Amino acid sequence: MTARLRAAGFAVVLAGCTVGPNYHRPEIPTPPAFSEGAGGGRTLVQPIEADLARWWTAFDDPVLKTLIDRALAANLDLQAAASRVRQSRSQEKVTGAAEWPAINAAANAVTLGSNRSTPPATMGAPPAGFQLPSHLNLYSVGFDATWEVDIFGGTRRAVQEAKANSEAAVWARRDGEVTLTAEVANDYLTLRAVQARIAVGEAELARQKDLFALVAARRQAGFVTGFDVNQQTTVVATAAAQIHQLEAQERVQIHAIAVLLGEAPETLEPQLARRAQSLPPPPPSLPTGLPSDLLRRRPDIREAERRLAAANAEIGVQTANLFPRLNLIGLGSFAGMSLGSLFSAQNLTGAGIGMATAPLFNAGKTRAGIAVAREKDVQAELAYRGAVLAALRDVEDALARYRTEEARRLQLVQAVAAAEGSLAIARDQYQVGLVTYINVYAAQNALLNARDQLVQSEAQSATDLVALYKALGGGWSV
Repeated sequence: MTARLRAAGFAVVLAGCTVGPNYHRPEIPTPPAFSEGAGGGRTLVQPIEADLARWWTAFDDPVLKTLIDRALAANLDLQAAASRVRQSRSQEKVTGAAEWPAINAAANAVTLGSNRSTPPATMGAPPAGFQLPSHLNLYSVGFDATWEVDIFGGTRRAVQEAKANSEAAVWARRDGEVTLTAEVANDYLTLRAVQARIAVGEAELARQKDLFALVAARRQAGFVTGFDVNQQTTVVATAAAQIHQLEAQERVQIHAIAVLLGEAPETLEPQLARRAQSLPPPPPSLPTGLPSDLLRRRPDIREAERRLAAANAEIGVQTANLFPRLNLIGLGSFAGMSLGSLFSAQNLTGAGIGMATAPLFNAGKTRAGIAVAREKDVQAELAYRGAVLAALRDVEDALARYRTEEARRLQLVQAVAAAEGSLAIARDQYQVGLVTYINVYAAQNALLNARDQLVQSEAQSATDLVALYKALGGGWSV
């Protein structure tokens, strides 16, 4: 009894031996706050924590919300990422199956028949040779079980690796959600900006046509020459041509959004070609949290960390190849000539085999495999640290661009107001003959450029906010 207990204890100790390094997530220092977080604009940037899973609802635009919800449900790249998650989870089960015995069963039935006649034996003489019956049935049912005892933990490390890869696939899918929501929002905001520019161009074209009527009337009265008429004709035609160019950009953006939704490019034209829609208002505030929050909120960082854990486990998988392997094999079978009595004790045969193998020489292949695994681990850690630095940079860059664009937008608001006043003065003076048409032409060009730049600045400010939401890791849900 004591010997058996010692043997059992020894087996437990061996089973608990796992080679290779245990995984510990690296500690990466982060700054206490974002350096570009000071300042702001219409949206107040606050260093507080908040749920950014559905950040796009802060724009209060039902069309944008609907488009993103549809994209999350039907985007083809996201469906492929979900398939990779299912694949990795299945692979995890495949790897884990090695921890358990494999049991197989086999059954055979053989019928032998012969038409050969056996000559009669001579009276008092034994039969010549072995006499086979004319008909013979043989039946057998067998079972075999094989199990590689995971003495040094190679299989356990492989299971850890597969599980880490499966978790990394989950985070990759969530990172796809972050990217997708940002792309849909960017394309939608760009579309609304183009449509707003079209509206500005159409209003400007209408004003130019009114001014053309005024110039034509003064030409008929003899106050101006045909030069002024030709100049205004050029302005009207140029304004109309710019609208056509913007209309092409509008259709391109609609097509891009449709593809992100997993639909044909033209399907959204009836829904989105409504130029009464303007840019959605920016959210009143945006909580950024602290730089350390990115380590758990950014899916790409979480994915890189899981890839590092998988690389660490691979070292143990390769290290286990240095040590002996123990395989246990059990065989059992029933064999007989009658199905009715096949499973009787007298027809049972069995065998148990224990087989140990140990590596002796393979020209350094095993140790080279360990070295390869260690270098992969180094690369995975560098990738993880790089992902953290890239995330910090993304947030700082987005904050800097947003703050700078808001300052530019405020200047453009003042420029539009001044240009509107200048054009009103120039038009009144031209109507009474105090200035030439050149003054009016210069004033209306200045106003058109200021308005167009203001629309583009408002769109850029909105897309900078989207970039900031993406940099913060918003847009994924459990």
